Amino acid sequence: MEELRRQMAAIPGRSVEPATPMSLAVPASKPAAASAESILRLLPVAPAFAKLLPRGGLPRGSVVSVTGARSVLVSLVAEVTGSGGHAAVIGLPQFGLLSAVEMGADLTKCALIPESGADSVDVAAVLLDGMDLVVLGLGGMAVSPSRARAVVARARSKGSVLVVTEGRWDGADVRIDSRVCGYDGLGEGHGRVKGVRLDVEVSGRGFRPRSSRLDLGISKGVVGWSEYTEELAASLQPLREAL
Repeated sequence: MEELRRQMAAIPGRSVEPATPMSLAVPASKPAAASAESILRLLPVAPAFAKLLPRGGLPRGSVVSVTGARSVLVSLVAEVTGSGGHAAVIGLPQFGLLSAVEMGADLTKCALIPESGADSVDVAAVLLDGMDLVVLGLGGMAVSPSRARAVVARARSKGSVLVVTEGRWDGADVRIDSRVCGYDGLGEGHGRVKGVRLDVEVSGRGFRPRSSRLDLGISKGVVGWSEYTEELAASLQPLREAL
């Protein structure tokens, strides 16, 4: 842990200033298009996910629980590092680095700790000091409320976002749940997967759950998300028939 703290001290400053705690966020009475200050209090997400979040991004100082498709986690890391922020991924040895690069990630701004042992929560707490986004794989572990509160307080004081997955963390500010509901490019037992379709629901404190069906595929050589619409479904039909 001491070596990790020394390495953290050598990391350059963040691209944006940390935000104040969520309780001091821009009041709801102000216009949604609001000020530059409100933008600094958010970490960017893909446009398709921005539509599901009340403020169009992940509020700094918050805890986000992600369940379901791993591609959602990869997308969060890609958007933050691709925009100049720093991210860390803890306890996820199968995290898709190639997929992250294809989504626009900058791996020079990403710290990877595949195996953190029994101290994964403590490692995440240290990394919150210098990272904009920390992704923590809990490995099926349930974090006690008292321990979770201490880490949440650290995230809020540092203006970081903690993303937890593959375990139990009660009281998350935002929940992103997804499940695969289809693929594109496959025929009757043959073909090549060209896209994956997810049903995504976002819920959390202070806002009603929102859901959408999203496609993850390649457009102009870039892997990205798009909202599934009737027009998109019609454009894919000739491909399915050809297969």
